[in-house]
Amino acid sequence: MSVFIFIVVIVALIVVHEFGHFVAAKLSGMRVDEFGLGYPPRAMTIAKIGETEYTLNWLPFGGFVKIYGEDGGEADPRSFSARPRILQALVLIAGVTMNLLFAYVLITGALVAGTPRALSDSELAGARNQELVVASVLPGTPAARAGLLPGDSIISASASAGKWQAVDPKSFSAFIGASHGETVTLAIRHDGTERTIAAAPEAGVAAVDPTRYALGVEVATVGVVPLSFGAAVVEGASLTWGVLTLTAAGLWHFFYGILTFSADLSQVSGPVGIAGAVGSASMQGFGDLLSIMAIISINLALINLIPVPALDGGRLLFVLIEGAIRRPIKPSITRTINAVGFVCLILLMLVVTAHDIFKIVG
Repeated sequence: MSVFIFIVVIVALIVVHEFGHFVAAKLSGMRVDEFGLGYPPRAMTIAKIGETEYTLNWLPFGGFVKIYGEDGGEADPRSFSARPRILQALVLIAGVTMNLLFAYVLITGALVAGTPRALSDSELAGARNQELVVASVLPGTPAARAGLLPGDSIISASASAGKWQAVDPKSFSAFIGASHGETVTLAIRHDGTERTIAAAPEAGVAAVDPTRYALGVEVATVGVVPLSFGAAVVEGASLTWGVLTLTAAGLWHFFYGILTFSADLSQVSGPVGIAGAVGSASMQGFGDLLSIMAIISINLALINLIPVPALDGGRLLFVLIEGAIRRPIKPSITRTINAVGFVCLILLMLVVTAHDIFKIVG
């Protein structure tokens, strides 16, 4: 099921990207020969509207747009290579633009559907799926020694004096403080798996109250609170920009690391890792699935902007060079460079995929 959802997500994001190219090409007066769902070989022609064929293809991993004259050399005034370079550039960046707009729509939808987040006191009454979650663990404390980790959900706590089961941080702290150092058994949930751990609270752990017995954790009530559409539209724009800037910074450091042979692949996920993340998000809720789709869409947009041959950014670089030298680059040169760039991208994908598999089996 996770693989199916992953394929649907990737197809949706790529089709949105290609739809951006399609619309921009049509508006720019270029001849669009085909808009395909999936990759060839062709399974069937769905329809032909005007000069454009809409096709369904056998390899269901995305889609494509075939614009006449993309490889250059055609004299037809409606070919890609014959149109003004500003229009060529707009067509190339239209796919990236659509992915960013789609990410904004997805994040807005996730906020309307509701995603887990830390709740304020005023939000507790209207929230669903509330849990007490570990936000941080102080090193060297009873919680750290017992194996509590950030992200763990605390289901219940028990000691000889009684049992605690709620989602209120204050009542949890009070229960731990009342233990006076007696071992407390905690039922926790980590990555969907429940287990029990034992820890003995100690005095002097909490700097604000050294006499109080504590475990050394910061906890927060997490739940799902859907936003109104208006609030989601505003908040969605802010979150989209935040994710965009963080992703751009991360990609910059990664590719700089590749150039300096210092890239850390442990923080990178390929198709296998992304499929796992999509599957996990889909099980946690519709809002989580929309959120992970938005993150992938932003990554897809930014990666396509990198000036590497075979990507939109590489093709855009060729257009800028042609504008600077005031003559077209020979089609044979662009085809060769794009082929080399494509091979390099495939090799990088294979390395990252192999790393994903090693993380799973190792």
